[in-house]
Amino acid sequence: MSPITVGLAGTGRIGASHAESLKSLPGVAAVLVADADAERARATADKLEIDFAADVETLLAADIDALVVTTATDSHPALITAAVDRGIPVFCEKPIAADILGTLAVVERVRDSRVPVQIGFQRRFDAGYRAARAAVASGELGWIHTLRATTLDPAPPPAEYIPRSGGLYRDCGVHDFDIIRWVTGREVVEVYTTGGNRGEQFFADAGDIDTAAVILRLDDGALATVSLTRYNGAGYDVRLEVLGSLGNAIVGLDDRAPLHSVEPGHPQSPLPAYPGFMDRFHSAYTEELATFLEVATGRQPNPCPPAEALEAFYIAEACELSRHQGKPVRLAEIRR
Repeated sequence: MSPITVGLAGTGRIGASHAESLKSLPGVAAVLVADADAERARATADKLEIDFAADVETLLAADIDALVVTTATDSHPALITAAVDRGIPVFCEKPIAADILGTLAVVERVRDSRVPVQIGFQRRFDAGYRAARAAVASGELGWIHTLRATTLDPAPPPAEYIPRSGGLYRDCGVHDFDIIRWVTGREVVEVYTTGGNRGEQFFADAGDIDTAAVILRLDDGALATVSLTRYNGAGYDVRLEVLGSLGNAIVGLDDRAPLHSVEPGHPQSPLPAYPGFMDRFHSAYTEELATFLEVATGRQPNPCPPAEALEAFYIAEACELSRHQGKPVRLAEIRR
């Protein structure tokens, strides 16, 4: 494979981290970054000793072989379609768009294109989740009856982020919804959820919640629960328990899981909890980008096309509807 030049749009926290990872990956000749804040792009470029473009439009017009999108959600549809129209393979952090209609528009636009668009769901590239998926597929767990997923943030994001986050289900829960589908190979047919606010007022002001409990019914009758919160003071806690008739597989149960047993004589781990998602999934993010390079150069099929991301977004949308209506919602009611 000839070395390629990768453009990256958006140099916030995750964008800067991706730029650093891309720079170190085999097969990358150069990384060119851009941001709506030109000075932020310049600072990232200077720190990493890479090049930067004056703006995103200049980046798209440059001689790049692939594009990584980590900008604000409302810019994703235009960047994806602009790159595809230029024949540039795209990796875009979730979500594709801020709502179902916008997501569907992009999915339809790129459906028949030969230019790959990979959507970022990094848990699919984590070693633990991959092992759980393999255990389910092998049959060693028997038939799956229960899944328990958690995404528990140690502290909330800044207040200004919440109104444009899409809400707790679309911002955080969507990762659990995607990985439950991916690990089990099953589809969600019904959701029921409730949520609450006991933290900062800015969640309620934005029409959002800071904590939620979700029940999902899968198409084979298995049940999944998803616990979400912005306030888990013990540390970042992301786990998945897959319980079957013959055994179980648990992801995220390691020495850095922020779980504190109060059983007498039970030793506590001396290791600190993960402070956040960037640390917990650093290896998964790197593997995801390495896979995208393979996809962009035609050496591997796309592991997460837009249509896959749409399915997880449907579940998040059904959760939002269930919360407001106070009753179960079938996915068939909102799928278009």
